[in-house]
Amino acid sequence: MDLHKNGNNGSCPSSCGPLTEYYIPDYILKPDSEPVIIDNAPCCPVVVFINSRSGGQLGSSLIKTYRELLNEAQVFDLSEESPDKVLHRLYCNFEKLKCNGDLLAIQVQKSLRLIVAGGDGTASWLLGVVSDLKLSHPPPVATVPLGTGNNLPFSFGWGKKNPATDQAAVKSFLGKVKRAREMNIDSWHIIMRMRIPQEGPCDPIAPLDLPHSLHAFHRVSDCDSLNVEGYHTFRGGFWNYFSMGMDAQVSYEFHSERKRNPEKFKNQLTNQGTYAKLGLKQGWFAASLTHPSSRNIAQLAKVKIIKRPGGQWEELKIPRSIRSIICLNLPSFSGGLNPWGTPSTRKVQDVSCFPS
Repeated sequence: MDLHKNGNNGSCPSSCGPLTEYYIPDYILKPDSEPVIIDNAPCCPVVVFINSRSGGQLGSSLIKTYRELLNEAQVFDLSEESPDKVLHRLYCNFEKLKCNGDLLAIQVQKSLRLIVAGGDGTASWLLGVVSDLKLSHPPPVATVPLGTGNNLPFSFGWGKKNPATDQAAVKSFLGKVKRAREMNIDSWHIIMRMRIPQEGPCDPIAPLDLPHSLHAFHRVSDCDSLNVEGYHTFRGGFWNYFSMGMDAQVSYEFHSERKRNPEKFKNQLTNQGTYAKLGLKQGWFAASLTHPSSRNIAQLAKVKIIKRPGGQWEELKIPRSIRSIICLNLPSFSGGLNPWGTPSTRKVQDVSCFPS
């Protein structure tokens, strides 16, 4: 969901009071609660997911503010409850209430919007959960830029700077969510294979040590058609970008360091500085001096792609000097960099002069 205004979306009856247009009653959120009668259905009901560990202390402060303005039960701390459990419970309850003829539940499900506050990994985590639900009408997702790079919210018009957490700022953001129009985002599928070593285990990193964006990756079973003898095969997907090599190493080191020493990651500027230092350590600007050729992508892996649905796998020819490959689904990378570039007026004119 992006930020562009849509005049036909988000209108609210004049009888709506302050923030009632976003409010969801307890009995819809909590299956065991007693039903209540509400005069008007909320025109923009929201469920809010906040990563309290993102943005230094901003995450916890944002949770407090949202819970002051909305029903506490519709604001979730992702460090306490995962989004898959929340949404599975919510949609099961929707089905139960709809079977009972609950018109309010039907309207809330139809108008529901999700808000996720965190970094790109947190936003991808929620997108993956929504995708796995395989809903006929999945709820649109608005992203609060609470991470370090914030490429996903920036690409859809929500900005890239960490937000203020006072009530006025939250009310302003909720208003933008109500006015925003929906847009689709592509999802990409990845298959990874690792040769089984002759000696020792080859188990993946424990799930708790993985960034949220990689929780969607699973090892396929022995009977899966993708399984290949002598290899461990993993399948998964991404919505913003997927990288391998030097860039992935820096990202994982940043994630690991933040998990070991969360007190050092106090704000967005400090986090960006730490990320840059890790990049320098990995040799982003002097790779040929700091990295042996044995760490080049061509020496470590083979990459195959399918260029169109139903096509055949084709091996990607990788120059021996390449140390990182990034599969990018957004016009933003590394905190706002546009690697695709913007065509100049001269280039556009030159192209338009070519004969058809």
